Amino acid sequence: MMHLRVICPADTTQAVLDLLHAEPGTANVVIHRGAAIDPIGDVIICDIARESATGVIAELKTLAVHERGSIALDSIAVAISDAARRAELAAPGGGDDAVVWEEIEQRTGEESRLSVTFLLFLTIATIIAGIGVLLDQPILIVGAMVVGPEFGPLAALCVGIIRWRPPVIARSLLALVVGFVVAIGVTLLVTLGLTALGVINREMLLADRPLTDFIWRPDALSWVVAFLAGVAGVLSLTAAKSGALIGVLISVTTVPAAGNIAVALAYGVPDEALGSSLQLVINLSAIVFAGTLTLAIQRVLGHSARVAHPPRNNAMRSAK
Repeated sequence: MMHLRVICPADTTQAVLDLLHAEPGTANVVIHRGAAIDPIGDVIICDIARESATGVIAELKTLAVHERGSIALDSIAVAISDAARRAELAAPGGGDDAVVWEEIEQRTGEESRLSVTFLLFLTIATIIAGIGVLLDQPILIVGAMVVGPEFGPLAALCVGIIRWRPPVIARSLLALVVGFVVAIGVTLLVTLGLTALGVINREMLLADRPLTDFIWRPDALSWVVAFLAGVAGVLSLTAAKSGALIGVLISVTTVPAAGNIAVALAYGVPDEALGSSLQLVINLSAIVFAGTLTLAIQRVLGHSARVAHPPRNNAMRSAK
């Protein structure tokens, strides 16, 4: 269940109440008339099933509530209410399968912006990956994968494409391109600096590295793994299952490929730089394709569920 708060002008209050009353996925509707000061209006709150949230918000937007008032949605950790339980059972579809598009857009929108923090995390992750490549240490590679923040703008890019938000698409692409260029450039300089200090050397890159050479030797499985990771990553976001996202970050070879590009360029090994670049492109493109496809399927399924279970009329709704 989620908690919905609506601030609306008095002349739209009854329309909002009628909407919530007709929706089978709502419960515990409360109204505070004249309680809102800025903007001025009535405050209506209720519990709403996750699978009903997108449809209700869309209807509220048709009433221009967001233009003259406010719409806020929060997750509820604990809801002890028979009415809420009945609403959840009556709502079309399943809560874990439901996508609250406004929630996803806001969450991924914040991750799509190019910021100093994003650049620092991506650069640090790429440096760790570069060292891991030279030492042939999978533990460092895994650590770099977890630290890397690149899935945020990748997910935002998928949402921007499926919802057709050109500004989000542009911001996401900018964050990814600038982020990886900066991270690779700084890692290259760090590699040269550590080489000058005698900490690392070119022979480490040219030596046999059986545990990490897959990073610059992409194959068909590279695309398959990245595709599956893209599906799992988007599902973890839409279903609010953050634990699954950690596994996704560990399974994709984006940051490790960037690290290998940097050290290969620093030591003048073009075949590894080219192979790593191909690995990076394969992973990024597969994740975006899979994420966009997953969101498209979820949107179709959500629409089908709403069509199959339209809001009941007031008489049927009152029996809840």
